[in-house]
Amino acid sequence: MIARADHSISRAQISPNALKVLYRLKDAGFQAFLVGGSVRDLLLGVQPKDFDIATNALPEEIRRVFRNCRLIGRRFRLAHVHFGDEIIEVATFRAAAAPPEVDDEDHREVDDASGRILRDNVYGTIDEDVWRRDFTANSLYYNIADFSVWDYADGVEDVRARVLRLIGDPEQRYREDPVRLLRAARFAAKLGFTLHAATRAPMSALAPLLAGVPAARLFDETLKLFLSGHAVASFESLREFELLPQLLPAVAAELAQAPDGPAARLLALGLASTDQRVRADRAVTPTFLFAVLLYGPILRLAAEKVAAGQPEPQALLEATDAVLLAQVRRVAVPKRFTLPLRELLVLQPRFERRDGRRALSLLHHPRFRAAYDFLLLRAEAGLVPAELASWWTEIQTLSADERLERVAQLAPAASAGGESADGEPRRRRRRRRRRGGGGGGGGDGGAAGPAA
Repeated sequence: MIARADHSISRAQISPNALKVLYRLKDAGFQAFLVGGSVRDLLLGVQPKDFDIATNALPEEIRRVFRNCRLIGRRFRLAHVHFGDEIIEVATFRAAAAPPEVDDEDHREVDDASGRILRDNVYGTIDEDVWRRDFTANSLYYNIADFSVWDYADGVEDVRARVLRLIGDPEQRYREDPVRLLRAARFAAKLGFTLHAATRAPMSALAPLLAGVPAARLFDETLKLFLSGHAVASFESLREFELLPQLLPAVAAELAQAPDGPAARLLALGLASTDQRVRADRAVTPTFLFAVLLYGPILRLAAEKVAAGQPEPQALLEATDAVLLAQVRRVAVPKRFTLPLRELLVLQPRFERRDGRRALSLLHHPRFRAAYDFLLLRAEAGLVPAELASWWTEIQTLSADERLERVAQLAPAASAGGESADGEPRRRRRRRRRRGGGGGGGGDGGAAGPAA
C-alpha cells in the first residue's frame, strides 16, 4: 500500500462523476477503488479519458445504489452508471476460479482446447481480483477511503520504469484471452512502454489464437488501436509483434509485395492524418480508417481485373466488395461503415472525369466530402496527379457561373465517350418528360440524390 503522501494522484484530477460513484459506494458500506488505466495515467501525469471503478458490491447491489445504472455484458457482467454523455464503468471484484460446486452459466467457463476464458462472473475479493488483471501497470487501485494506492504486483515500479509486464505466466494469460496480444501491442504504442522480455517472447507464436476471437470483438479492438491518437505507432507494433497478418491479412500481404509502393505511402499518410485529427479533437470514422487500410489490396485486385479485360469502374467495385467480404470475416466491420466505404472508393474515378456539367453534380453527392478527402490523400501519395486534387479544391471556392466556365475550358480534352467523331463535344440528348409523372426534368446540374 502506498500512502497519499507518497504518490502524486489528486482528487482534483479525477472526474467529478467518478468521485460521486466512489463516495456513494463507500457511503453505502462497500469498498470502492479507482482502478486500472486511469490510475496508471494519473501516475504518468496524463489526464485519463475514462475512469473505471472496482468494488465488492455485486452488480445487482450496484444497480440498487444508482438509479442511473444499467447492467451489461454476459462474458463479464458490468455496471454502467450514466451521467449524461459520461459513463462510469463499475466492476465487481473477481475471483481466481469458480468453486468446484458451481457450474451454471452465470460463472466461469473455460475452453478446454485453447484455455480461453469464455465467461467469467466468479466474484471475489480485491486480493483475488488483482491476479485476474492483465498487466502490472493496469493492476493499481486508488482507495477513496484513505486516498492510498494498493499495489500487489509492483505496478508502480513498472509504470515508473515504463515497462509493460503481464501478471502470471504470459503464455497462459494469452491463451486465456488472446485479445491480450492486441492489448500488449496497443499499450506499447499508446504509452511508449517497452514490453518485458517474458511478455514479448510468446507473442508471435501465439498470434494465430486471434483467429478464435469473435470478429465483433476484434472490430472494437481495431478501433482502439487506430482511432485513439496512436494509429501509426499501433500499426508498427502490430508488425513488430507479427500480429498484423491475423488482424488485417490483406494489408499484411500487400505490404509484403510492395513495402514502398504508393499504396503503402497512402496507408502511412492516412494513419498519420488520423492521429493528427484525434489530437486536434476532430472527427474520425471507421469508414475512412478502413478505406485507408484496405485501399492497397483493393487497388491491386482491381488492377488484376482490369488486366483481365474488365472495365475500370466495374473492376474497382468488384475488388472493393471482395476485399471487404474477406476482411469482415476476420474483423466484423458493420454495414453502416462498409456501405459508405464502398461508395467512397467507387466515386474516385469520377474525379478524373471533369468535362461537362455532369462533373459538377459530384459536388452535391452525399459522400463528396469524404471522397474528396480521400482524393487528397491519393494525390499526396502519388496515386493521382496533384493537379487533379488542386482542381477539385479550387472548384469548390467558385461561383456557379465560374464553375461552368471552368469545366467548359476542359471540353476539348474530354474523354472519348464525351466527344463526337470529329472531336467536338457531343450534345446530350434530352429525355422526354413522361406524361403524368412527377419525375425530374432533364437538366444536367441537379444535385445527386442519396445512394440506394
